[in-house]
Amino acid sequence: MEALSVKPPSWSTVMLFVLSMLLSISNGLMPPVTMLNKLSGSTNYLTTNQLWFNQTLDHFSPYDHRWFEQRYYELLDHFRSPDGPIFLRICGEYTCDGIPNDYLAVLAKKFGAAVVSLEHRYYGKSSPFESLSTENLKYLSSKQALFDLAIFRQRYQESLNLKLKRGDAENTWFVFGISYPGALSAWFRLKFPHLTCGSLASSAVVQAIYNFTEFDQQIGVSAGPECKAALQETTQLVEQRLASNAKAVKTMFDAAELEIEGDFLYFLADAAVTAFQYGNPDKLCTPLVEAKNAGEDLVDAYAKFVKEYYLGSFGASVQTYNQKRLKNTAVTDQSADRLWWFQVCTEVAFFQVAPANDSVRSSKVDTRYHLDLCKNVFGEGIYPDVDSTNIYYGGTKIAGSKIVFTNGSQDPWRHASKQTSSPDMPSYLITCHNCGHGTDLRGCPQSPLTPE
Repeated sequence: MEALSVKPPSWSTVMLFVLSMLLSISNGLMPPVTMLNKLSGSTNYLTTNQLWFNQTLDHFSPYDHRWFEQRYYELLDHFRSPDGPIFLRICGEYTCDGIPNDYLAVLAKKFGAAVVSLEHRYYGKSSPFESLSTENLKYLSSKQALFDLAIFRQRYQESLNLKLKRGDAENTWFVFGISYPGALSAWFRLKFPHLTCGSLASSAVVQAIYNFTEFDQQIGVSAGPECKAALQETTQLVEQRLASNAKAVKTMFDAAELEIEGDFLYFLADAAVTAFQYGNPDKLCTPLVEAKNAGEDLVDAYAKFVKEYYLGSFGASVQTYNQKRLKNTAVTDQSADRLWWFQVCTEVAFFQVAPANDSVRSSKVDTRYHLDLCKNVFGEGIYPDVDSTNIYYGGTKIAGSKIVFTNGSQDPWRHASKQTSSPDMPSYLITCHNCGHGTDLRGCPQSPLTPE
């Protein structure tokens, strides 16, 4: 695996080279070459003009012909008509409000590409049902989502041909995604290789993992010895105070509504994760280490970080962790939490449990906590079949081609991604102090306003 410098010119050069090669191959300008050893986040959008597409509800039923309206976006500002490439940007486990202004826009301008983006079924305004009951969620899966992308790709190509008044022409399609959409990007190339010349799988979580202990271990590594020790001591102090006065300590974090202890401890763990996952470790570690060295109350220091950064500038919500709210089956602006937990509890798990030794998060955030959540929120018999998921897609042994995998060195999710190159599937680890989730497309720190 090759480590890249995070300096923008170096990464730009690599991305331009990879895309140039794949797009050239698809247009027959050069023979195939086997290459060896190779965060919805932004609120700054290039377009928010929503379009609609009639999508099949169940792609696997021969007799169920129901359909629903699925939202999508298109950006034609840089499109080199009629034969320019089309970049399919995959939306994932969130409301898709438009096409973000990130590095993909730079690539679209470079290659004269159109950019289209399809909202994931059930999320945002693309819900097939008015109720998100467990029964109605049975059509929410990565397999159905991949067929959504395939059907959309075909229909969009047909509509483009009609618009340009030409026959059965085919533009070159390239697929992009970050995180779960990054996995969908890789899986789309795997399952529908005839519909795309290649894909970028950024921070792509292609390996379903039942007990994801490596996640917490990476937080410790990314934090460094001093910050890790401060976080571990904070966790111990919180557990002690929970035992004596749970209401008081929860109130310190503006999280008194989290009645289940595991929900509260998961919330505290996630707050620390965010600093490393999204490229802002100093926001957490600097004040925490300073407080420890000064002999100040670590719980107070951590509570300040959680309220000012995690709940404040980052914009997280305590309600995300409240199992009572996760049981709400109404379609609302907050439905994404329930929807993603359903995918977690049925397909991929990613149970972020504490390792047996030297954990950063509380040991009470264990497998039983996650399984109880799945049962409590969705009912009996709901649990993740990770073996079936990995058999279906291949996990990190995915056997696709022309898939580029990228990961940030500080991102805990990289341990569910493909980090070692294999024939025709180059993998890059982008290394820097704040290289988090989707660094290659979002920037470092994440979501810059000037992607160039």
